[in-house]
Amino acid sequence: MNEDMEVVTKRFTDLRRELGYTQSDFASLLGISNTTADIERGRTKLSGKVVAELLKQFKINPLWLFGESTQKYLSATNVSVIPKVVTVNSSENENMVMVNAKAAAGYPQNIQDTSWYRQLPAFDMPLPEFRNATYRGFQIEGDSMLPNLRPGEWVLAKAVEGLKDINPNKIYVVVLEDAVLVKKIEKSPDPSIISLISLNENYPPYSVKTEQLQELWQVSSKITFGVDATSEKGLLKQLQESMDELKNQLKKVNT
Repeated sequence: MNEDMEVVTKRFTDLRRELGYTQSDFASLLGISNTTADIERGRTKLSGKVVAELLKQFKINPLWLFGESTQKYLSATNVSVIPKVVTVNSSENENMVMVNAKAAAGYPQNIQDTSWYRQLPAFDMPLPEFRNATYRGFQIEGDSMLPNLRPGEWVLAKAVEGLKDINPNKIYVVVLEDAVLVKKIEKSPDPSIISLISLNENYPPYSVKTEQLQELWQVSSKITFGVDATSEKGLLKQLQESMDELKNQLKKVNT
């Protein structure tokens, strides 16, 4: 086997194992008869059809397969997860919109409707930690993130610029085409797919295509409001009362 063939067979074999397929399953997926064993042993050359399928299904860079590039995956999609709308106060300073559980149900459908955002309470955050970035508040619904986040609590989250900024140790508000979820995010070998992870072990992880993402917000802190926060005035009062406590939390995180 010549050196070029060795590179191709090794990269093809390593890729199959990384993606978690058996030789027969991978062959079936790529339209190869029987198994991929002959390719992996160097007995059969990688056909153009197989290379095309790897590009189509997994965004594998053909140049990488043949040892001509170190970039294994081509960009799956130009996914934009930055906020579609930002709101400002009367002084033209950006403020924080608070999206309660009821509003979250309509958030994906109204994500670019500026008039819809005006119906939601929005506050200026008088803390330096919340400057020079876009933040949004979301109310927790359901128990999938127990014990860290309980139903009814609020998270304050910072806008994420791109998928490259995802940290597997952080929690995110994930805005899909039809839902707003709070999850941890795990990247997969296929850059067009991410896994959404719940902290509650009763909820198994599941995968979504990155093209389904509309916005990503990285959770920076949480606030628990009492039963009096049923109106915008009550929410504002409790938000102000939480400022000192939140500032102390942020100081602890940053030390």
